[in-house]
Amino acid sequence: MAVVIESSLKKMLSKYKYRDLTVREITNVISPYKDLKPVMDAYVFNDGSTKDLMSLTGTVPVSYRGNTYNIPVCLWLLDVYPYNPPICFVKPTSAMMIKTGKHVDANGKIYLPYLHEWKHPQSDLYGLIQVMVVVFGEEPPVFSRPQVQSSYPPYQPTGPPNTSYMPGMPSYPSGHSANPSGYPSYPYPGGNSYPTASTAQNYNAQTPVTTVGPSQDSTIGEDTIRASLISAVSDKLRWRMKEEMDRAQAELNALKRTEEDLKTGHQKLEQMISRLDQEVTEVDRNIDLLKKKDEELSSALEKMTSQSENNDIDDVIVPTAPLYKQILNLYAEENAIEDTIFYLGEALRRGVIDLEVFLKHVRLLSRKQFQLRALMQKARKTAGLSDLY
Repeated sequence: MAVVIESSLKKMLSKYKYRDLTVREITNVISPYKDLKPVMDAYVFNDGSTKDLMSLTGTVPVSYRGNTYNIPVCLWLLDVYPYNPPICFVKPTSAMMIKTGKHVDANGKIYLPYLHEWKHPQSDLYGLIQVMVVVFGEEPPVFSRPQVQSSYPPYQPTGPPNTSYMPGMPSYPSGHSANPSGYPSYPYPGGNSYPTASTAQNYNAQTPVTTVGPSQDSTIGEDTIRASLISAVSDKLRWRMKEEMDRAQAELNALKRTEEDLKTGHQKLEQMISRLDQEVTEVDRNIDLLKKKDEELSSALEKMTSQSENNDIDDVIVPTAPLYKQILNLYAEENAIEDTIFYLGEALRRGVIDLEVFLKHVRLLSRKQFQLRALMQKARKTAGLSDLY
């Protein structure tokens, strides 16, 4: 199912610059907030221009005074999202009115520090909705429209109303007297009470209970007011404590992840340092070896330089065995004959000798060269060496 949603979202967001990021964030939001639906629609800017943009339209649950209300919102995502913040509005139903304040204007546009300080990737849709839930829980952006008292069904009381005891009904502050028809008075604030009209609808389903007996004062007693205030403060404190604990837990999880990353990085750095130490030790050892070889070569070079004038070329190379010495002498003699034939050819070309003399000497030298080669081949074969020819 998630794959199908992502596929359809990618088609709808084909013109978005950062389509994959936007699809990922929308998917992360509509999974926990199932009332939010992605809709492609035309958005009208302040200058009158329009553009097809993606919007998340629906409700978000907000806890207010111990009750949960669904606040209707609409979040417009620009085509450069998530590097620009969404444009957010409250969309009240016909039974609601917008409550203007520092976070919502008369047109329902939402203003939050989270939007003003928007910066990807630290900011995202899920975090924005979480901030809305917290802010709207303290200051609801909508409230129920006041309803005419005649809309309540008629009720004939059997005795004087007693508003100090109404099972299943919430307590109300003193100063609000009972309704003459026998129903308790439900105060609709002029902008600072219940965020939706669902409260009044829930109360309509309750049947007030009256008692027959001596006349009672229509105001609520101090104990009831005190209990109501204690209950409200307790709910508020529990909600604040839960919020703080969730925030602290999120920070703790982030710190744990950071600690794990730091530990992993520390281990990698230690491995790199150990490997570098080994390489430095090996390089130092190679440097010492090269210095020794350099000293040996310098010493040998000095020795050869001092002895070069007194050395006989025949004494420089001394074969290790008589057979190798024979092979060396045969090879040297054969190459000498090769050089002689070459220079005889040069002498003939320059006219120093005539052709008859050239042919006579070449014939003799060639015969001797053949004999030398045959003898050298035999000697090399005896010594276990490869053939030269």
